[in-house]
Amino acid sequence: MQRRTLLAVLPATFALLTATVPTAQGATADFTSQDIATAGTGSPHYRIPALTRTTKGTLLAAYDARPTLADLPGNLGIVLRRSTDGGATWQPQQIVRKDPAPQGYGDPSLLVDRETGRIFVFYAASVNQGFFGSATGNDENDPDVLQADYSYSDDDGLTWHHERITADIKNPAWAGMFAASGEGIQLRHGTHKGRLIQQYAIRNNGANYAVSAYSDDHGATWRMGTPVGPGGDENKTVELSDGRVLLNNRSAPYRTVAYSTDGGVTYTPFQQDTELPDPANNGSLTRFAPDVPASHPRASWLLFSNTATTGSRSNLTVRLSCDNGETWPVRRTAEAGSAGYSTLTPLSDGTGANPRVGMAWERADYRHITYSSFDLRWLGGVCAPVTVTPPAALPAGTTTEVTIRVVSQNDVDLPAGTVSLSLPQGWTAPAVTLPALKPGQGANVKIPVTVPAGTTAGEVRATATYQVRGSQHAYGDTTLTVTTP
Repeated sequence: MQRRTLLAVLPATFALLTATVPTAQGATADFTSQDIATAGTGSPHYRIPALTRTTKGTLLAAYDARPTLADLPGNLGIVLRRSTDGGATWQPQQIVRKDPAPQGYGDPSLLVDRETGRIFVFYAASVNQGFFGSATGNDENDPDVLQADYSYSDDDGLTWHHERITADIKNPAWAGMFAASGEGIQLRHGTHKGRLIQQYAIRNNGANYAVSAYSDDHGATWRMGTPVGPGGDENKTVELSDGRVLLNNRSAPYRTVAYSTDGGVTYTPFQQDTELPDPANNGSLTRFAPDVPASHPRASWLLFSNTATTGSRSNLTVRLSCDNGETWPVRRTAEAGSAGYSTLTPLSDGTGANPRVGMAWERADYRHITYSSFDLRWLGGVCAPVTVTPPAALPAGTTTEVTIRVVSQNDVDLPAGTVSLSLPQGWTAPAVTLPALKPGQGANVKIPVTVPAGTTAGEVRATATYQVRGSQHAYGDTTLTVTTP
């Protein structure tokens, strides 16, 4: 189907070391932050950050300018700031798309074609209705249909042209549909190398699904894959080192994941990832080193960020997986207090001793869009998943051994370290030495855990910590079952 073009040009070492956690404003040696948008300055409100790095090395941060905190429908606009010095300074805010009321544009997602240099920003476009009120059908002139629009730039984000692709990608049986904000991906390897993938959430028969829109001709045409769900919401994808595509979906109390072996066209059913607690909030997923070959030690490294709680939008946490998302042994809190959506993007090819990563996120009850960058020293972890195998029960008033296994995923030897358990007050468990590990080698240790007499029967959460080289950590969570005589 012929698309309708809407044209506008607008001016405008493998080891990980720790560092002190900074406040959101200010900086330490390894984590820096600055607010790039503040409510009441230029717009009453800002929300929904997107972030990417162009082929010329320019950082682009896009987000909503909103008259209120409400979503579409409303007179929202897409605005953007550029940084040509790696995020140290940011150029003045420019408009990507804004029209008079009642038209609105919201929830941006950036995507860079690494082969052509073209930059896309996807978003939803409304007149009368938002996601939950949208009519079925894909008439691109129907004011009651939430439309699928994008803007593109061929001059590194300076000027933008607009397209509408609702008729191309929306099944007319669906109701609401919107691009999941943050950053889309381009496949770098395998059969579908060069494919552009942008995630959507769609509503069908009263239920929500996740689905990938994709292009194999650098954005000239777009197709829609098969929805996965129900239970879909804002979601992200990442290309794994084995060629699969991993979809990670907003869901409470844990994120849900699905896998594709055909480049994002179809996915397996959702399953929970219980290592990733979530309050049903948008998060971010990216490859740490997206261009390295599959044989490279960092090919299977993934980064993930979200508000890692189950009941509130707080505790913004960054995690590292060293095995394509099978485990998430490394984690660090970036903001313990109020936080919202977040988007991660690598600031280099991910190789070298200490590469940096950028993150755009919502801070302080949506009063700020904040840009932060951090390095591996700040993340403070080691690629060594920790698995806890508790006994069937820990009787109160006794000492019981808990088995913990650590497996090295490093490509260099790890010296001897220690394993400890964080437990409720009054419980005791000594730290135990773990022997040195060669690449791929694992070892088990047993920690004697003493449960105080009088402890109430029930389940208790505990965290095992592997510490090596003094300041590198990996974590594993478990549930211990207490029984009483």
